[in-house]
Amino acid sequence: MNASIVSEQQHTRLHPHKFALWVAIASILMMFIGFTSAFIVKSNQAGWRTFVLPNIFWTSTVLILVSSLTMLMAVKAFKHRNMQQYRGLLGVTLLLGVAFVICQVIGFNELWDNNVRFKGASGAGQFFYPIAGLHAVHVIGGVIALLVMFFRSIAGKTKSYDAAPVEVMGTYWHFVDLLWLYLMIFFIILG
Repeated sequence: MNASIVSEQQHTRLHPHKFALWVAIASILMMFIGFTSAFIVKSNQAGWRTFVLPNIFWTSTVLILVSSLTMLMAVKAFKHRNMQQYRGLLGVTLLLGVAFVICQVIGFNELWDNNVRFKGASGAGQFFYPIAGLHAVHVIGGVIALLVMFFRSIAGKTKSYDAAPVEVMGTYWHFVDLLWLYLMIFFIILG
């Protein structure tokens, strides 16, 4: 086999970290599909109570969608080896992710104050807290990964320009963003 064929085959293979990410995304997606399916089944039972999402969730939606854009730009900056721009955009993405989580907590508190509870009367609150809370846990995991990448970029630990870790982070971040958009639409329509 000549060297150009081997090199071409290596470039067409899926990076192991990207493969692992896609398996994780498929698993997470199946879990959320299961939760939302259970919500639909349970919502057809007698005594089901709905609720209106607090407006702060709209703010959190805007924040996470903007963070997806800044993450996209950070990946692009990394690929162009513009480390200063990469660090700045990664930092903005990180701050937007933290702001998203803070908005979620405020929204949960507002729901709680409006007597939307996790247990007790049958209703959408029993599902919303675990579903949105689990999503927030996935965002917090992403925020921690962003924090590690940000500090590595500041410390100069990003000496190789292997874009795979940055691309994996970008894909994960876009996934949690799209997942939140799906959940917002789901709860607006069926909540």
